[in-house]
Amino acid sequence: MATPLFECLRRAWPAARMAALIRPYGRGVIEGGPWFDQVIPCRDQSPLDLWRTGRAIRDFAPDLAVILPGSLRSALTARLGGAGRIVGYRRGGRSPLLSDGPRPRRDARGGFLPVPMVDYYLHLGRWMGLEVPPHPRPRLYVSDELARFGETYLAGRGVREGDTVIGLNPGAKFGSSKCWPPGHFARLAELLQDRLAARLLLLAGPGEQAIAERIVAESRARIINTAADAIDLGRLKPLVRRCNVLVTNDTGPRHYATAFDVPCVVMMGPTHPGWTGSNLERTRILVKAPPCAPCHRERCPTDHRCMTEILPEEVLAATERLLEEFPRQR
Repeated sequence: MATPLFECLRRAWPAARMAALIRPYGRGVIEGGPWFDQVIPCRDQSPLDLWRTGRAIRDFAPDLAVILPGSLRSALTARLGGAGRIVGYRRGGRSPLLSDGPRPRRDARGGFLPVPMVDYYLHLGRWMGLEVPPHPRPRLYVSDELARFGETYLAGRGVREGDTVIGLNPGAKFGSSKCWPPGHFARLAELLQDRLAARLLLLAGPGEQAIAERIVAESRARIINTAADAIDLGRLKPLVRRCNVLVTNDTGPRHYATAFDVPCVVMMGPTHPGWTGSNLERTRILVKAPPCAPCHRERCPTDHRCMTEILPEEVLAATERLLEEFPRQR
């Protein structure tokens, strides 16, 4: 969701050296893109991590640091790195660490006003005087090496050129509150296979093996389970790009789908739709919104009805409509 801002920065300073400071596991997300000359691994979990990351930034010697996360540590890291100017949102008590920057918008109660994250990031660019496109769209890129991996991986599991591929993404790094029940995914897989004769690609990252195994065990559908195959965030890109539709919780692969123009069905419960309410032309969001939602809790303290009440039949209907509206161009 930050890639439109990356494009604005690169357009403003085409000859500048630009580096991305990103956690090591996320490096694959931005690799292949045209924005950065260098990637600096961000480790900030301990004082030693902070010192080492700060030293790596000092070696790069930036004139400007643009801080996208809202954390205190992200601003502290840039300050330790000796950046000439540090721009970021003034929030969380970190204003003394910044050179300047706007304050996030708040609602009448003083809470943060839900703003689509694409716009939230681009507001920093506007505040800096950058030219922002009228209709910004997130973009990601797949290297030739990753494209070959995706083709080989799917071909080895019997996926052919003309097959309809439905991606199923059952996990969520945020926490279990975002997760649609595994039993619902299992039933949906059966419906998709019976109604659409689709190939089902179960996308499961590190720590999500148990969820994937439960879905496979509870479903009679034939499912390609990626859980054991070390699909990192880089290798995930060509797999999502190949999908005709992605069915997902409100989590990272959803934004991959947007970046690759892949139609997407999102089951959303504990989070406010306003934070991701942009570039939804090919997205269908299913929300039940009980009185307790959106709670933004990592784990549901009650009955998780915001997710359990979204039925597999509803998701099937949304998927079928997307396939009709957006047939895959070959």
